[in-house]
Amino acid sequence: MKIFIDGDGCPAIDLTISMAKNYGLECIIICDTAHSIERDDAKTITVSKGRDSADFYLVNMLSKGDICVTQDYGLAAMCLSKKAFALNQNGLIYDETNIDSLLQSRYQAQKIRRAGGRLKGPTKRTAEQNEKFKISLENLIMRIKRGE
Repeated sequence: MKIFIDGDGCPAIDLTISMAKNYGLECIIICDTAHSIERDDAKTITVSKGRDSADFYLVNMLSKGDICVTQDYGLAAMCLSKKAFALNQNGLIYDETNIDSLLQSRYQAQKIRRAGGRLKGPTKRTAEQNEKFKISLENLIMRIKRGE
């Protein structure tokens, strides 16, 4: 089991690396050339800048049972199709019960933006979000190790 981080805009990189280190798991950050992310306890792979280039690279590296940290619903759906696990920076674990509705909400938001509408951006990250993420990631790691 490896943990992959979609490094483009992920606020939980350091938390993820810390958890991976605690469990002796390899942690790999995938980002494009627009982002420079280097951490001591993680491997960073930088790919050419391009629409979804980091996402496609990450999916091609995934194996069954790996974990991906991403806030991109499309990437999460591709991870699930490879029998990998995915969760977002707030601890939401993507699965077959929620991914379709999340993709639908993303589509609706894109339609609003294309029509000139504006949507509210994310709020400032809180300690509570960090704690929820840590708990979800730890529970997911333990679940995978038990073979569930």
